Amino acid sequence: MRAIWRGHIRFSLVTIPVRIYNAIETSEKISFNQLHKEDNSPIRYEKRCKKCDEVVKTEDIVKGYKYEPDQYVIIQPEDLQSLKLKSTRIIELEGFVDASEVPATLYDAPYFAGPDGEVASKAYALLCETLRRSNKLGIGKVVLRDRESVMLMAPHADGGLVLYKLRYPQEVRSIQDVPQLEGLEADEAQLKLAETLVDSMTKSFAEIELKDTYKDAVKELIAQKIDGKEIVAIEEEEQPVVDIMTALKESIEQAKTEKKPMKKATGKKAAATAQSRTKRRKTA
Repeated sequence: MRAIWRGHIRFSLVTIPVRIYNAIETSEKISFNQLHKEDNSPIRYEKRCKKCDEVVKTEDIVKGYKYEPDQYVIIQPEDLQSLKLKSTRIIELEGFVDASEVPATLYDAPYFAGPDGEVASKAYALLCETLRRSNKLGIGKVVLRDRESVMLMAPHADGGLVLYKLRYPQEVRSIQDVPQLEGLEADEAQLKLAETLVDSMTKSFAEIELKDTYKDAVKELIAQKIDGKEIVAIEEEEQPVVDIMTALKESIEQAKTEKKPMKKATGKKAAATAQSRTKRRKTA
């Protein structure tokens, strides 16, 4: 695994050399190429100047910030480097918070953090165990890919540290802007049935299969197209409209049936079953 960042975690006077790694496996994604419909040739994208209409090489492109119509201030790489933010090489933990205080809408991409060298391992292990025992999350800032981001630091269940890049609160829209949220009220009788249904469907996270079935279906489709097979579309049956009370009651019965364990035979029934098995063995 290749590190994308190298620096230090620091809280108060404690400094720990670390490396940051991508936690997302990008190779799991299926990507498509854009082709010319006439001859299936790949499409080439050219960076062309709007003013002179010439194709521009990568080395001839600079970054500019528009501050007036058609007016730009040019920002060179050395300009950004001169900012000298501590977070370019140091994750300065500004404090420790409870996970319940961080809105789920702020969570963005996960990263892994590992110790940078044997010398760092002891202090790194100390931070991991401290976070685990205190049930707290560290929060600080780091510059990744030319942008300073807020990072939430947590102990991973399998050991080590996981970092969650957070969105800034002002980047997230207010849920109050969603239409038709005013005056929502649940019917009490329906609510009790819904709670019963949730209880009957409750299971551990490990029991729920999290599998990208769409990706598997796309892979199968690609294989069939390569083999020249005809693609047969599966039409979903239209489900009949059922009123919510009936749907809840039927769902509860269905959930109970699915969770009902097989009963062992007892008493006379068990004896009869045993005799039947003995007879079958003798006959055989």
